[in-house]
Amino acid sequence: MKALPVEPSNVPVAIGSRIRAARQAQRLTIEQVADATGLTKGFLSRVERDLTSPSVASLVTLCQVLSVSVGDLFAAPETHLTRRDDGPRISLGGQGIVERLLTARSERRLQILQATIEPRGRGESELYAVDCDVDVLHVVKGRIKLILTNEEYDLEEGDTLSFPGREPHTWVNPTDETVEVLWVLVPAASR
Repeated sequence: MKALPVEPSNVPVAIGSRIRAARQAQRLTIEQVADATGLTKGFLSRVERDLTSPSVASLVTLCQVLSVSVGDLFAAPETHLTRRDDGPRISLGGQGIVERLLTARSERRLQILQATIEPRGRGESELYAVDCDVDVLHVVKGRIKLILTNEEYDLEEGDTLSFPGREPHTWVNPTDETVEVLWVLVPAASR
């Protein structure tokens, strides 16, 4: 079996911003990292701005001090793109609603759901809860009423309401206009 010839790329690998982000996440200054690694502040500054590349030994030392793996600096970020109206349809119940999942099905940190609600559309007749820590409702277009156990909220275009995810609730479009909302669930609901 013949191997495919691969031409090496001369495109520099930009890891400086990831090194800076790791340093800042640890709440370390360049001076503190310089002291811990034995590298100079000027050299570290140039590395963070991708003006120079560290040796393998310097990079390993830097990663140890910053508690990141060398591989993480070079890994491509995991991304997921959903174009408008391309998200898979889902159904969490209710009448007169089209719901679409905008985040990847595999995303466990959060879920974003887009909902288009017909005039007089409504959630389930009984209050229901979603298995997440935080539930966020953002009104993109129109008006919606969110009903919790002991409170009701009349929300208009641009309004955002956050509430505990396991709080029983339902909703209704009290108008003769179509409503568009986004639901953000943190972490992703298991329901």
